[in-house]
Amino acid sequence: MTKFISKITQAGAGLAMVVALAACNNNQEAKTAVKPKATANADVKNEFVYVNSDSLLAKYEYFKDMNAKLEAKSKRAEADLKDKGTAFQREVAAYQQGANTMSADQRQKTEERLARKQQELQGFQQNAGAALQNEQAAESEKLYDKVADYLKGYAKKKGYKMVLTYTKTNPTILFADESLDVTAEVIQGLNEAYKKDKK
Repeated sequence: MTKFISKITQAGAGLAMVVALAACNNNQEAKTAVKPKATANADVKNEFVYVNSDSLLAKYEYFKDMNAKLEAKSKRAEADLKDKGTAFQREVAAYQQGANTMSADQRQKTEERLARKQQELQGFQQNAGAALQNEQAAESEKLYDKVADYLKGYAKKKGYKMVLTYTKTNPTILFADESLDVTAEVIQGLNEAYKKDKK
């Protein structure tokens, strides 16, 4: 189950897909006039920006809260599983100590009962893991929606045609001028929106 909570960092991969989402500008007016080459290049530069998704995940308060909530649930499930496992081990140890004094019928019944308990314990572990994975998937989808919705509005307001992503672990951009980095502004906007949602 400890492997499960580490998967939350993989939300960064999903988020990278969100940030790379083309945020098309709804203003599709045809531009018939030919612009000077320098002006055209400036327009292209201003229509594409990027966000560092590593920084976004590190500083976005919603993601921090989501991660903390999932970690707490995972720890509770692990503690519960550990308690159940310890109790089961005590029962097995007690059976092993007293097996010599039991009749064959008593031993068989005890072994069957312990086998059922072991299956129940395994089922509990699988169900708890599945429940946590389902919740993580649902929370990741909410994260995706929040960032995607914000970026659509942000890109429309700023006149950007595309918001790309950059991450050290999976770089889709090999080089970009720092003037195109809008990460800080996006994080600030997302955190402000999250504060309003919390109220």
